[in-house]
Amino acid sequence: MGTGGDMAEPRWLTDEEQHVWRAYLHATTLLEDHLDRQLQRDAGMPHVYYGLLVQLSQAPRRRLRMTELARSAKITRSRLSHAVARLEKNGWVRRENCPSDKRGQFAQLTEEGMEVLRQNAPGHVTAVRQAMFDRLSPEQVTQLGAIMRVMAEGLEPQDADADLPWLR
Repeated sequence: MGTGGDMAEPRWLTDEEQHVWRAYLHATTLLEDHLDRQLQRDAGMPHVYYGLLVQLSQAPRRRLRMTELARSAKITRSRLSHAVARLEKNGWVRRENCPSDKRGQFAQLTEEGMEVLRQNAPGHVTAVRQAMFDRLSPEQVTQLGAIMRVMAEGLEPQDADADLPWLR
C-alpha cells in the first residue's frame, strides 16, 4: 500500500524470476529433508539439533549463552529451549546458570555430545557433498556463496531492536 492509502501495483515476478524462485524453494526443501533424514537415520536427531551441537563445539570452552545460540541458529528462544532440553536428556548438552545475570543461561557441549559429533560428522559431510557440492562446478560454488552472502546481509538487520524471531 502506498502513502495516503493508495494501492500501488506490485512488482510481479517475471517468468524467469518465478522459475528461479520455485527452483530455489524446491531445492532448499529437498536439501533440508535430505539432511534431516540422514541425521535422523545415523544420529537420531534432526538437522537443527546437529547444527546446535556444531555451534557449541566451535565456541570457546564449548559453551554459549542461550540468547547467542538462538541468534546464531536463527531459531526462537522457545524452540531453542525445547531443543536444548532434548539434547540435555541425551546427555549431549548441559545448561549452566550465568553468574553475572540471574536470568541468563549457558548451553555447554558435553564430552558425550562432542563424541556424537565426531562419530556423525563424516556421514553428514558426505550427505552435504553428495547433495550440493558434487553437483556444482567450482565456479558455481563461488557464485552460490556470493549470492547467499548478499541475500543474508540484506535480510538480517543489524539494529539491536530489530523484530526478529530469535531476538524475542
